[in-house]
Amino acid sequence: MFSGHGSARRRRGRNNRAARIAIPVAAVLALGVTVGIVVGASGHGTPKLRSAASSGSAGVSSTAVEDTCDIIVPAHPLTAKGLATAYQLTGPAGGSPAATGCQMINSVNLGAYVQATILDTQTGALSVYNPLVITQGTTPAVAPVVPKLPKHAIVTIDFGFNGTFLLQQGATSDALSQGKCVDGMPGSPFGQVSFCNGINFFNEAFRLEREGKLHIPSPGMSKNIVPSAGALGTGRECPTTRNFDMIDQDPSDNVTTKYLLNPATGQTAQDDTANAARMKGAQVLVNGSDNALIDDFLDPALDCTPFMAPDLGNHGAMTTSQALDELLAAKNQPANVALVPENDEMVLGVGDSVDTAKTDLYRAEIGQAPVDSQTDASSSPAMFCQNMVNIQTAFIAANEKIFAAWPSPVPTVGDTLFTFMANRLASSFDNLNCANFGLHQTVTVVNNGAGAATEATLSDDPQEVGF
Repeated sequence: MFSGHGSARRRRGRNNRAARIAIPVAAVLALGVTVGIVVGASGHGTPKLRSAASSGSAGVSSTAVEDTCDIIVPAHPLTAKGLATAYQLTGPAGGSPAATGCQMINSVNLGAYVQATILDTQTGALSVYNPLVITQGTTPAVAPVVPKLPKHAIVTIDFGFNGTFLLQQGATSDALSQGKCVDGMPGSPFGQVSFCNGINFFNEAFRLEREGKLHIPSPGMSKNIVPSAGALGTGRECPTTRNFDMIDQDPSDNVTTKYLLNPATGQTAQDDTANAARMKGAQVLVNGSDNALIDDFLDPALDCTPFMAPDLGNHGAMTTSQALDELLAAKNQPANVALVPENDEMVLGVGDSVDTAKTDLYRAEIGQAPVDSQTDASSSPAMFCQNMVNIQTAFIAANEKIFAAWPSPVPTVGDTLFTFMANRLASSFDNLNCANFGLHQTVTVVNNGAGAATEATLSDDPQEVGF
């Protein structure tokens, strides 16, 4: 666990955060995902929030916006009581929420999100619970639901963030050790993401799969997908988070959690049906997430269905989670599997050096195999770039008609799902420095006056790395 405050050196001035998934209300309503105004986004070009007075919060706006925040993890975070205790978002190094902008009302820039996935080790049943994050100094708009955990439960907790670095701090001196929580290597945090107990969760899940006690479905087949030339991608099989069809420069990061925000007080609540009915006019906060992209946009567009489990905080309604997506992806890995590469910003070490131990730690927390000759065949820095360029370019080009008819996750990045995906791929190529491996950019975009892609041309001629 990294407990210091390192330099936020890697993402400043880069455009990758702009391609994160922020679900605007028009797209949400078109999908029927939820009803409300979406405040979630990421990218550093978004306007700062205006000042707002409130009796329910400890200063709900800020004139200063940090790119780093702390999240206070409750004691015994893997228990029902710990899960139902609100996590607290606050400024780094003792800075107040108001002084730093580390507030949930500032979710577009600095919102934090927590998601738990639960496995019953006796039955193999899976479930999800989304712990609440509040701004330090506030109280929940509605008290969190206390989940009823199975007697033999093992829990993994995933964290997501719309800023740059989210650093874990314990509410008690041993809270982080109780939860087996990590946010990177000493002096070198992952960035937006961190984890609690992921290694134990996935080890147990894979053991139960081998014993036939846990059954993970196939991703299904799509009648909509147009297979790309050479069948390098998924063909007609629905993509997962380990398919080069859909990954970006930092795959398998962030969560599908949503919260409700009272904009007058800055207070948050879990996003469940009862709270939505009670909190009229509440805004829906979302995390910029690869998982939300595939679960809420690509799957519906391609006539696919995400892997879901009952939500213990919402009367058992079926829902998605990052860990469920990873279980599905692990069970159905393609030959060209997309694993977190060593040139992913999240796993670069001090001085932006390759750090295999940090990459292995990140991978282990989401159930991925460590760096070795076998995984390097598809996901070394060079091969990740080559596969991304060859497979995803062809996939997007082949399915242009489908994606062009679908709403954009982030209209400020692309005006349709097609232009969004194309622009995201172009940014990933640049952010991974794929040109260093003798590859060339495959995407050309035309932007409107606001900087959003309105046209995209893709060149899908196969390439090979060369130095």
